[in-house]
Amino acid sequence: MPASPSPAVQPADGRPIVELRRYTLRPGERDTLIGLFDREFVETQEAVGIDVIGQFRDEDDPDRFVWLRSFPDMRSRAGSLTAFYLEGEAWKAHGPAASATMLDSSDVLLLRPSALGAGFRPKEGRPPVGSGTLPSSRVMVTLYFLNAPAGDAFLRFFDAQVSPLMAEMGAAPIATLVTEHAENTFPRLPVREGENVFAWFAAFENADRLREHQERLARSPEWTVKTLPRLTDFLSAPAEQWRLAPTARSLLR
Repeated sequence: MPASPSPAVQPADGRPIVELRRYTLRPGERDTLIGLFDREFVETQEAVGIDVIGQFRDEDDPDRFVWLRSFPDMRSRAGSLTAFYLEGEAWKAHGPAASATMLDSSDVLLLRPSALGAGFRPKEGRPPVGSGTLPSSRVMVTLYFLNAPAGDAFLRFFDAQVSPLMAEMGAAPIATLVTEHAENTFPRLPVREGENVFAWFAAFENADRLREHQERLARSPEWTVKTLPRLTDFLSAPAEQWRLAPTARSLLR
């Protein structure tokens, strides 16, 4: 019988690997990093096989920058990151300036879609380099820290109870992701380990629509009395929500 593949080289199953990255920056340096990122680090990553999904300002912390990228699988992740960080000219030229804006870049979740078709849908039409018009849209990330890997019971509960209610309240999930437990194939960039995370994303026309959703949800007995207590049974820690404002060149908006 052939040996099973190691976690780092699991066969692709059609679900991409997604990194959700949140950086803590030096005070006042966020716009510096965003300008550098949008100008120098989008097309240069895509040239080595990395999909840059979106980049954002955290609306609740002026010194936080959040971004998403994806890879076909863990093996290609290793090759693409090697090509960008160790061999690529863009990072050699501009990496030191980017790193100088950061206090911490290790808050990284390694994820994959919770099911086929549950990831981000491909989009076209990224604004060109030099674009300065900020979209009015907002993206909200909700993180559920589960007391076990996201199994059938939790996924059925989310699909049957949480997702329809969120859609009714104006926050239909656009993607749902779960922790990828495979070995980190590029250890130069650490990722958070030992957690079971379920992350879901919603998009809003503007900040007012996001705020209206949160207010409606807080007033909803269906959520506060019926659904939330059942959700809590699956959790090992309180949920987190990040309210994100897309940068001028973010594809996800």
